[in-house]
Amino acid sequence: MKFNVGALRPATDDARAARLAAANDLVTRTLAQHGLMPGGPSVDLPSPLADMNQLLRRLNPGQHGALAPEVQVPEGAEFLRQSYSCTQGTRGYRTYVPSTAAEGVTGLVVMLHGCTQTPEDFAAGTGMNALAEIHRFIVVYPHQMRGENAQSCWNWFRRGDQMRARGEPAILAGLAQKAMADFDVPSGRVFVAGLSAGAAMAVILGETYRDVFAAVGVHSGLPYRAATDVPGAFAAMAGSGVDKPSCAGAGSLPAIVFHGTADTTVHPSNGDRIARDMRDAGPKQTTVSDHQTTVAGRRVNRETTTTAEGHPLLEHWRIEGLGHAWSGGQPAGSYTDPAGPDASAEMVRFFFDTASESN
Repeated sequence: MKFNVGALRPATDDARAARLAAANDLVTRTLAQHGLMPGGPSVDLPSPLADMNQLLRRLNPGQHGALAPEVQVPEGAEFLRQSYSCTQGTRGYRTYVPSTAAEGVTGLVVMLHGCTQTPEDFAAGTGMNALAEIHRFIVVYPHQMRGENAQSCWNWFRRGDQMRARGEPAILAGLAQKAMADFDVPSGRVFVAGLSAGAAMAVILGETYRDVFAAVGVHSGLPYRAATDVPGAFAAMAGSGVDKPSCAGAGSLPAIVFHGTADTTVHPSNGDRIARDMRDAGPKQTTVSDHQTTVAGRRVNRETTTTAEGHPLLEHWRIEGLGHAWSGGQPAGSYTDPAGPDASAEMVRFFFDTASESN
């Protein structure tokens, strides 16, 4: 049979044109959503579609097209697919219930993925499910929808998503409370952690819902209200404006902060600013100590801050040579660096240490 390539070309061209039109419409709507169309904030807008897509990659940095890896679930465990709705919106999420949960649930960790990631990708990369098996806690992975952000980023830079009872903070806090009730999680043992945009949203939740979360894990993130629009987000990610007065409110949740010195997506000064904000919002009397170590040939500085009573308040990890990736992560997920230290294990240790101190 003779294969006539030319006969398929009109249909192929029509399909390509349709995809191009759909992509152009998506880009246009996304730019408009972020105030980057004419009449919005003054920025240089490229005209070709390819350049618009490049702009979106800069707006929401991340690895495009990341596929959701298969998450291994041991016998007796569950990786549930669920959904939560409230007046502020709806989000899907995955819930990992360890096989050891029958012995009693010890806590709940909410994990907020970075841009372009999925719950499955984040679970595979961080290895948090394996730690849940050991320590008997529930893990919840909320999923940001592309309808809310073209690159699946949590909208940490929007005013409406930076306050209590509004937008994404209200959705995520409500989701956490539902999971807490579903699995009979003890009070004071709900924690939140995230990477990049997810870390920035975790900081927001730590500021706005201190009655829900007991501690915060921040990996390669940004300070509370580091930006309130897209141009400001660019500046914050580049490290500009990080010396503004702290926006942190009175009081502070315990926090563990990781940032690599070679991060070219979110400047390391953002990690310094988060740590400073946390200390400034904490008690007046604290003790700060530095610990130097080497992990896989990589120098690591861990600065710890404790209260006058000796309770953990802050750990700030500066990791030499680490880029924009989850430290000690698994290669099955995106944005991971297996060299370590193991951010997941250290976060879990910190979370449950602070919970023990508060009881």
